[in-house]
Amino acid sequence: MKNSCLIPLCTLSFILFLAGCPESNSQSKAAKKISIEKQIKTKFENEILPPASSPCFAGAYYRKAYSSKDYWLGIGGTVTLPVIAYDPSRTNPKKSGAYLDNASVYLGGNSDEQETDIGLTWEVIRETDGSISKEHKAFRPFLRRTGYKSGQTAYYMNAPAEAKYYWYSGETVTMSLQLIESKKLKFIVEGAGKKYEQIFDVDGYDPTVMAQYKRVNAIDQVANEGKPAQATTAKVTGAKWVEAFLFRSVDGNVVKAPMHTKRFTDMQCPAKSHFKLSSFGESGESIDIFGSDKKKK
Repeated sequence: MKNSCLIPLCTLSFILFLAGCPESNSQSKAAKKISIEKQIKTKFENEILPPASSPCFAGAYYRKAYSSKDYWLGIGGTVTLPVIAYDPSRTNPKKSGAYLDNASVYLGGNSDEQETDIGLTWEVIRETDGSISKEHKAFRPFLRRTGYKSGQTAYYMNAPAEAKYYWYSGETVTMSLQLIESKKLKFIVEGAGKKYEQIFDVDGYDPTVMAQYKRVNAIDQVANEGKPAQATTAKVTGAKWVEAFLFRSVDGNVVKAPMHTKRFTDMQCPAKSHFKLSSFGESGESIDIFGSDKKKK
């Protein structure tokens, strides 16, 4: 009798176990999904953290947020463009109507020692009568790369001088720079009803190579690269990164990971006294840059 009772009990237990498996698998998948979503927002399991600091490169006043060297696939964000106020004493002797200080907001990266700077710079425009303005009047896209050991040469280009590629102070744009395949970066900037898109050849960039990516706001200085930043009363104010993110491949899908403060090295060059920064939200930041140390002027 005892043995005959054990058989149906075992059978019942086995049936209940099988019935519970789909639910268990479902819960496991849900837990994994939540885990990945959390990693995207905080830190991936194998993510390399950025260094606490990095040396400044002389030549300009710039705020740079630089990622770790990891398997990132690019960077992007949404930013409100700043206003530049020039130092009237620093006119460019070689270009009438131009100054020795300028504003730029851009992205970029470094992969296998090949550097890129890609974004918007305050530029001259083509006027409606076809002439080129003496003054800088609008933000225009630019793309720059250094040379590479493959023999690829250094290169710089601007978007065409056309009204559809001009952006202005106070406008909000979304910019992204993504490695879409080996040796190909795709740059997109759009906002205020305009869009520019460009595939850029970069031999040093590959999904299997660890790379760093950056966002930069700057007061650039003409013919001053590698030299100490020149004293100026110029200021660039009102920039606001509404969000910033890094591209990464997760389980075969490219995701956008918020570029929060734990995901970048904080660089304020040549010194923190030239910046007024304010963080907000998940990855937002307001940025004012002052050539002088008197931030509130």
